[in-house]
Amino acid sequence: MKRYFITGLLIWVPLGITLWVIDLLINTLDQTLMVLPANWQPEAWLGFRIPGLGVILTLLVIVLTGMFAANFFGQKIIDMWERLLVRIPVVKSIYGSVKQVSDTLLSGSGHAFRKVLLVRYPHPQAWSLAFQTNVPDEVAAVLPDEHVAVFIPTTPSPVNGFYFYVKKSEVVELDVPVDRALKYIVSMGVASGESGRSTH
Repeated sequence: MKRYFITGLLIWVPLGITLWVIDLLINTLDQTLMVLPANWQPEAWLGFRIPGLGVILTLLVIVLTGMFAANFFGQKIIDMWERLLVRIPVVKSIYGSVKQVSDTLLSGSGHAFRKVLLVRYPHPQAWSLAFQTNVPDEVAAVLPDEHVAVFIPTTPSPVNGFYFYVKKSEVVELDVPVDRALKYIVSMGVASGESGRSTH
């Protein structure tokens, strides 16, 4: 009986969590419908709520924004808007930092997380997966040896972590794609996949 119970849990727990996350995401994105006037909202003229319409609206807004920003006129408008934002003291710091991170992570020309590394953390006898980022010029100028900037994500949520500068001679570069390394971290090593080759 215990074996059957555990087998059932192994089936229902990941399925239940997946459905819960999807439901949470859909309900959150459905809130975007609130920006529409009351008489424009689908519930007003259909008489009932259709889950997921907010997802469609969000995707439509994102795609249309991208199409608008891709042409010359749209790019000029976006540039004017950004120049306005960076003149506001508090907004300048927040928007500038977030935009730099998002441009680096989402654009094809970004340079973040291009290498997967092994670094000794949290103590000299342990190794942790890390992603190489960029060392600011001001930091590189005062460090005595060549260092690399590393981001060590936490498990199972890789959006949080630690940012360090480590001697380049003390890290091991792995021949592992970033997405696969993220899979290792999120799954806590369960989804091991193919083993990478050290290039250090």
